[in-house]
Order: sequence, then structure tokens, then C-alpha cells
Amino acid sequence: MTPYDEAVPVLIVGGGYAGLATSLFLAHQGVRSLLVDRHAGVAVQGRARGINPRTMEIYRPLGLEAEIKEAGRPFDADSGVVRCANLSSEWHWILEQDSPRALPEFTAGEFGMADQSTVEPVLAKSARAQGAEIRHHTQCVSVEQDADGVTAVIEDRATSERRTVRAQYLVACDGYRGTVRDGLGIARTGRGTIRSYVSFVIKADLSDLIEKTALFWIIGGEGVAGGFVTHAQPNHWGVALTYDPAVESPEDYTLERCAAAAQALIGRDVPVEVVDKASWEEAVGVADSYRAGRVFLVGDAAHVWPPAGALGANSAVQDAHNLAWKLAAVIRGQAGDGLLDSYEDERRAVAVELADLTVRSQESRFGPTPKEDPLEPTLCILAQRYRSSAMIGAEHTGVIGEQVDQHARPGTRAPHLWLDHNGRRIGVHDLFHDAFTLVTGPSGDEWTSAAAEATERTSVPVRAYRIGPAASGAELTDVESEWASRYRLGQGGAALIRPDGYVAWRSEDLPAHPGTALTDALRRILSVSS
Repeated sequence: MTPYDEAVPVLIVGGGYAGLATSLFLAHQGVRSLLVDRHAGVAVQGRARGINPRTMEIYRPLGLEAEIKEAGRPFDADSGVVRCANLSSEWHWILEQDSPRALPEFTAGEFGMADQSTVEPVLAKSARAQGAEIRHHTQCVSVEQDADGVTAVIEDRATSERRTVRAQYLVACDGYRGTVRDGLGIARTGRGTIRSYVSFVIKADLSDLIEKTALFWIIGGEGVAGGFVTHAQPNHWGVALTYDPAVESPEDYTLERCAAAAQALIGRDVPVEVVDKASWEEAVGVADSYRAGRVFLVGDAAHVWPPAGALGANSAVQDAHNLAWKLAAVIRGQAGDGLLDSYEDERRAVAVELADLTVRSQESRFGPTPKEDPLEPTLCILAQRYRSSAMIGAEHTGVIGEQVDQHARPGTRAPHLWLDHNGRRIGVHDLFHDAFTLVTGPSGDEWTSAAAEATERTSVPVRAYRIGPAASGAELTDVESEWASRYRLGQGGAALIRPDGYVAWRSEDLPAHPGTALTDALRRILSVSS
């Protein structure tokens, strides 16, 4: 008999944004996973508002953009941040206009207003449709690993039945208060908890009070202070109250106390029903390591910071996207273990930078005297740069670029192009999702042959596309004639783009043996010896 009840290539612990995104991206790569989450279902609380253009860029080739945009429809009218004593008092707009939702010069992805409660069901449904297994109300009790895999004990919270799961890898997405990181002995560097919150969703008809909805209301008056946000369900609202954990706990906030606090924030005696309650911490910290053997940290398990710029949940999705294709390549035997080290090298450096920026942004925007925000959203979203073994020739310094790179340099996100593909307008990042992609100019026939040769020699699929004017006969038409200026390759050059849309390697011109050059580059990127 085997010493375990079931086996799976990847076990995911935690079913929030990070876990569901990991489940989805692995399924898209053809890797089976099991996700366990201690909660009864997907989120009811409407935290983590906002899908930034980079995250939407990732969702587009998976066919999820339209559904996620529709999920955010209830928030389309939300705009800006308000400070007030209560909702019935005078409003002072701190921010009346947020960043533009479309950045067509830089990306086909558009900012969406959906929140955690509306997006998680979309991710879960899509992951399941592609073969992922998701078990709610199931907690991970213990984790042990050895040289060949991970053994975890999981427990059904309804029946207390325990099962042993054997996995090749485990991805910990169990959040700031999760136990997997602690069990691995990985420390977290940062200020720690800044504020503790009780958050709850209320049902209340405020139609005669609120004519224009805000992204967020900061409310402070006598006896109660907190935040107030819209919710996807009609006549539902999210409320957050700070509390001092030294003198009280979330259990002290009964439903009656929450309802009374909500009425104080509203400033009117209106009927209020509390429909859900939770607690959380606003904190700052980045795990000292994102990997311990066969266990990886993703999302809040790896990093936390204030909600300024909506960068937390989006970073969780981007962590998962970065890790998933690498895990898939190693599990399929196409890459060496060294490729997995590049996940920490790339994503942890970004987290350290964003933790500092979001703290300073939160203090400048939401402090007693709001001042200029140091966080430049477009750069934080689209100018993140990597240096690791999973790319060749990255020469930049600094994690966030001073501008959005439009040069196809290794370690940077591939420059955006609008393309025509068989009569359909697409963004170039719609091509990058489940395989390496080689892009070249209209006369790049030899690179097309090189991609086929590299695929045969490495068993790693490489798609090749020629890009050029409509009359050139290239597979992809450069709609706005930006190919030459943005990719800056010689007449016979090519750029190799990773499945996550980052430039892995470039050849300025056509080498004597393009197939060999591409094969050698691919092996280096994937940590495979010749």
C-alpha cells in the first residue's frame, strides 16, 4: 500500500486570488493540481478592487477579459477617494480622477474595476473547466518534504476526515496569516502589522444619500472611524473598522456592534443588515525567501503591503503567472531545477520595491494632509524588470524602469504592438501564454526554420511569427508600423519571448546557424545542460 491517499503534480494551499490564479495558470499549461482552502467558498468580502492592465493582459489570451470586465460592471461609476465625518456630512474629494483605464500605446489590457468577490468565481470556474480540482472547507494540517516531493495532510472541516496527499511541488497561497511559511522557517522582513481591521458586508438602501459613488470613503468622526466601499451586489456595502488587538479581538465585534458602527459611519438611522464578517491586517513584509526546496510562496504568503495602487492582488496574480509556466516546464521534463530559482530572483525583487513605494504612497495620499504621491501607477504596472538565469543579456539596473520599455531588451516586458492576425486585431501579448514565442521581421523565414529545429532538439515548443506590413506576406500585420522602432532588431534579427511575455533573449542579426543559436539560448534559459 502507498503511504498516501492521493497523488497530484502540484498541491496548492489557499484559495484566494493567488491560489485560484495558480490553479488556473497551471491548468492552462496542462498541469493537474489540487487546491485546498479552509473557507466555505470563494470570497464574499469585496476587497482587492481593481484589475490592472498588466493583469488583464495576462487574462486576455485565456479568454477571460470579457467576463472579468462584466464582473466589474457594478463598479463602473466609482471614481476617486472621499474623506468625510460620515456619509451624511460634507464630502471632501482627495482624488476625483484615477488613472486612465486604457493605455493603448503600451498594452491591449485595460484597467477593470472588478473586486475579489466578483473575480474569484470567474477564475475558479475557468480552472475547473480545464481540469483543476478545488476543494473548499478543507485545510492543510501539515507539510513535510523530501528530495522527491511533498507530503501533506489535509482535513475536511465539516467531517474532520483526514487524507494524505503526495505532490511533486506545493504552492503556498495561504496569505499573511498562513502557516506554511512559518512551518518552513522562512522569516519575513518589514514593519509587520500596521493596523488591524474588522471588515464586514452590510445590506442597506442608501440610494437617497449617495448620488455619486467613490472608490473609497475615509470616514472619521466621534466614536467611530473606518472605510466604506461599494459592493457588487445592489444595496450592499463593504465596511472596514480598525481595532487595537492589545485590548480587543474580532470576536468582540458582534453583528449588533457592526450594525451600529455602520449606522454611525452612514450618519443616519437606516436599517442595516450584516451579511458577512472577517478580520485582516494591513501590514508590510516580504518573505526572505520565496522557495524552500519543493515549496513556493505566492501572493500574500510571500509579500504584503498597503492597498495603495491596487498592487497587492495584481502582484499575486503576476507571481502565479511567473511561477506556473516554470513549474510546468520542470514537471514536463523540459527544464532543469535551476529554472525554479528564477521565480524568487524575479518576483521578490519587485515585491521589495513595491512594498516601499506603497507605504510611502499610502502615507502621502491618505494621511492628514494629502500630498504628492510617489507611486507612478503606469511604471509600477508595466515597467517591472527582471534579472535572473531565465534570460540572457539583461543589462538594466533598477527594478522599476524610468519609463515603459519599448525596446525588447532581455529582462523587460515585451513591447506592445497592435497586430492583425487573420483579420482579427490583437495585442502582441495575446500571443504569449503557453509557449515560447520567437518574433522576427517579414524576411525572417530562416528563424521560422530555426524555431522548428529548436523545438525538435529540446522538445520545448517554440512558435515563430514574422511581423511586418500587410504587403510583406508576414503572418502578423504591424497595424501601427511600430515593429521596427519598438523591437529595434537588425534586418535578420529575432527576439525570444517567454510564456509570461518577458524578453528572454535577442539576436540583433541572423547568425550563421540560427537553429543552433536558438537551441543553445533556450537550454540556458531553461537551465538544461547541452
